[in-house]
Amino acid sequence: MNLFNLLKIALRALNANKFRGFLTMLGIIIGVASVITMLAIGQGSKQSIRSQISEMGSNMLMIHPGSMRMGGVRQDASSMQSLKMADFNAIRDKGQYISAISPSVSSSGQAVYGANNAPTTVYGVNDDYMDIRKYKVQDGSMFTDYDIKTYSKVCVVGKTVIDNLFPNGEDPLGKYIRFKKTPFKIIGVLESKGYNSMGMDQDDLIIAPYTTVQKRVLAINYLQGIYASAVSEEQSQQAVEEIENILRFNHNIKDGADNDFEVRSQEELSSMLTSTTDLMTVLLSCIAGISLLVGGIGIMNIMYVSVTERTREIGLRMSIGAKGKDILMQFLIEAVILSFAGGIIGVVVGVFATYMVRVVAGWPILIQVWSVFLSFAVCSVTGIFFGWYPAKKAAGLDPIEAIRYE
Repeated sequence: MNLFNLLKIALRALNANKFRGFLTMLGIIIGVASVITMLAIGQGSKQSIRSQISEMGSNMLMIHPGSMRMGGVRQDASSMQSLKMADFNAIRDKGQYISAISPSVSSSGQAVYGANNAPTTVYGVNDDYMDIRKYKVQDGSMFTDYDIKTYSKVCVVGKTVIDNLFPNGEDPLGKYIRFKKTPFKIIGVLESKGYNSMGMDQDDLIIAPYTTVQKRVLAINYLQGIYASAVSEEQSQQAVEEIENILRFNHNIKDGADNDFEVRSQEELSSMLTSTTDLMTVLLSCIAGISLLVGGIGIMNIMYVSVTERTREIGLRMSIGAKGKDILMQFLIEAVILSFAGGIIGVVVGVFATYMVRVVAGWPILIQVWSVFLSFAVCSVTGIFFGWYPAKKAAGLDPIEAIRYE
């Protein structure tokens, strides 16, 4: 019996029990749709994290004091004063993998303008900080090297600070705000960057010359950190190693001794967040894949029922010349049709559900072609795997016993 005739027989048998066939496909439909949706949410989250890290500066390097032992007691890193301007100058002058570098000091407190006030953070940096952190001045201008040298009390502010201190829409340029009793003149307003992947408001900040914050606000002579940018994202690791070597030499740290500083790259943060996202995606996909397993079991169950109901039919076919392989192919084709049809409908439902998640929940999503093909391939294999045994059982029936079956 040729394949075309077997296909017609299988379709006729399925057409005789449409509703039962649909219920059988339902498990496959739900499974495929769930896998596509879960993978789309996971891939969308990963892409969102990467894009937000890129906005923060994908090749950014962060240098901070590290904890170390003093008198047998490990000191808190925040209380260490191991970074000096000499370290900044050494990295700037000797670093071959560094494209931009900025000192960093910061202080949190209340910013005040007239009767309005709001908690925020002032960051003392130089103009390279704008390139490192991908900030841009929307209105006004950035402070200059002259402002840094003269400890000028000028600043550039983020949109959140403007909204809090100037709620009536007043032009902030040229206005003076106070931060810890120190007046700052607003000379620029930053473009809005919104929240980052860790939920931090990137517009809630004041940027001022590091010398001004260092001397007039904090009254310190050391640096709380150094921000740098590697020549490229691919060369971030070389830049990290170069900075470590420069600082170990500057701090006279002997071989084998612990560093009194820490160097972190955005690549480490990106790897950590994406690995976490990948783990969650795999977990969610496995949970969704259980539906495919349940759908496969449903196909096996229905095929068993179908073999039992059609035992006499099988016997008649075999008695007039149908071979065991013909019966095997007939029932296997029915199982494959059920899984293929369920897979196609599941793909449509999965794509629709994914876009509904984006519209209703506002989550980032990314449907990748490989995830659709993977889901469809898995459901096809599921149909063949779970349909094989009932089909094999039907092919092995004794024709005479089958005809006698009641």
